[in-house]
Amino acid sequence: MMTKTADAPDKVQIITSGNPDLDARMGGGLPVGSMVLIEGTSGAGKSVLSQQIIWGALQDGHTVTLFTSENTVKSLIPQMASIDLDVLDFLLLGKLRVYPVELARLGSDAPGLLVQAMRTQGGRGMIVIDSFTSALAKEATDLQLRSFFEESKRLCAAGTTILITLHSGAVPSDLMNPIRSMCDAHLTLRSEQDGQKLVKTLEVSKIRGAASGTGSIVGFDVEPGWGIRVVPISKARG
Repeated sequence: MMTKTADAPDKVQIITSGNPDLDARMGGGLPVGSMVLIEGTSGAGKSVLSQQIIWGALQDGHTVTLFTSENTVKSLIPQMASIDLDVLDFLLLGKLRVYPVELARLGSDAPGLLVQAMRTQGGRGMIVIDSFTSALAKEATDLQLRSFFEESKRLCAAGTTILITLHSGAVPSDLMNPIRSMCDAHLTLRSEQDGQKLVKTLEVSKIRGAASGTGSIVGFDVEPGWGIRVVPISKARG
């Protein structure tokens, strides 16, 4: 970390994904202390992208806590290893903590209880929620959802980077728009059928404080043994 002097401002610390092509589209990486929203349709790659960023954060020396409704520890570790994201050593050393959660069973209390659990992780460099969709019970009010993101923002102000995945359309647009505005980074994933081919795209809507300009819309594949591979849209569409 650069020391501040009269002639040199503080250098913004970033969290990289460990994938140079992906980082280039994200302006070099995610500034530390950001609230990051990964939004996308079912099967678009939200979990894989969050796992790539988790791996990059660990490689950068950050500690990470993952609250997941998508995996167990037993399923997560080999699944990440299958796309060349081996995190077993980080798990054994305590650098990575994984908490499987059944948010849907908590009903309308899920957002508040999740915030309480996040507060217990003081000092962790990054907290990831994959996926917050499971916390969106029908009984949850707009106030509860707004409060969750506001409390998350307060944790970010203390230096923790928070990454949240969310299914597109899970939240009404009149509430989703202010949530997007509140977030420092917004990444949108889509999966579309183009003839006989399924095309995955990533749109970098914004990253406040990025080290360089962000990319717009890129295609990507997820390959076993390789992970995320960024490809031009024209090639993705064949």
